Amino acid sequence: MNNAQNNDVKDCVILCWTCRTECHETLFLHCLPTGGEHANAEHVKIMTDCIQICQAAADYMTRGSIMHAEVCVACADVCEACAKSCESLGGDEMKRCADICRRCAQKCRDMGKVKKAA
Repeated sequence: MNNAQNNDVKDCVILCWTCRTECHETLFLHCLPTGGEHANAEHVKIMTDCIQICQAAADYMTRGSIMHAEVCVACADVCEACAKSCESLGGDEMKRCADICRRCAQKCRDMGKVKKAA
């Protein structure tokens, strides 16, 4: 792996952890206490899925797994779904969460393309 690829991986790992943390904090410190639609089962599930897949993607990349690209593509799909769910609820907290999910989705999608092209 060359330096540019190594930096891309590091950037993606950082973004996955940032997204994981943002979703975790938003879910437990905003959504669940707010209740109502914020605590809707499907919304809670997609946020939990996002938390877990972001952590998994970061872990795959950190250990240099040959399967990291596939996991990153899955992470991108889950992050996009989480962003849509968060955005649909409105409010500053949910917009912030949706924005980081979209940034993570794009970076993970890019990581998936790099491996597939190689």
